[in-house]
Amino acid sequence: MADAPLAFVVDDEPDMRDIISFALETHGFRTQLFGSAEKAWTELQRRVPDLLVIDVMLPGASGITLCTRVKALWRVPVMLVTARSETADRIQGFEAEADDYVGKPFHPRELALRAQRLVRWNDDASGATREWGAIRLEPALSEVIVDGARLRVTTTEFALLNALVGARGATVDYPQLLLAAWGAAEQHGGRDMLKAAVYRLRHKLDGARPGAGDVIASDRGRGYSIRSDFRPTDVR
Repeated sequence: MADAPLAFVVDDEPDMRDIISFALETHGFRTQLFGSAEKAWTELQRRVPDLLVIDVMLPGASGITLCTRVKALWRVPVMLVTARSETADRIQGFEAEADDYVGKPFHPRELALRAQRLVRWNDDASGATREWGAIRLEPALSEVIVDGARLRVTTTEFALLNALVGARGATVDYPQLLLAAWGAAEQHGGRDMLKAAVYRLRHKLDGARPGAGDVIASDRGRGYSIRSDFRPTDVR
């Protein structure tokens, strides 16, 4: 088990920690359990795991706060788990750059499979470089480079942009994008999740070169595409 991926499980309910830990360990993970964001943060100063599974409602600092702090420093997948499954709460989680969001109650096997997907995508060292105008995708590093500037993107953001570039200008419909980014073609509040993720991607692209976010075009009612006429000279 020494080479098994390590997951930090952060939840103030001992029973829930045990359920999540058991689900992950039966699917090849090692786990370390924490009852608060503060305790997990202290351990993060010593080592960074392959995955964090964080309850949103924690005593002291919230799961959203911990997620935000982690994403500001490390490239590690974060899965938020919460009983608050309203769309607005999910969007808040993705705005904190969480890579996935699982509502309670959940099926333990589904949680574990989603966790495996996040770690696999984050660690995958295969796949050829893709280029689209000023944008270059490096699957081996899960990096997005725009006109030489490297962007810090989440696992789901990279998966979305990778799916759009792979379609070479054709519209990628909502179910396909949900499947690419979250592993399921049907998600509660899925379109709102996509809108939030695309908004973040556009914002990050614009940060590299003003106007670059326009490369992602909306096909109202269907999905998104990457502009076929986008080239480096399009960006001013």
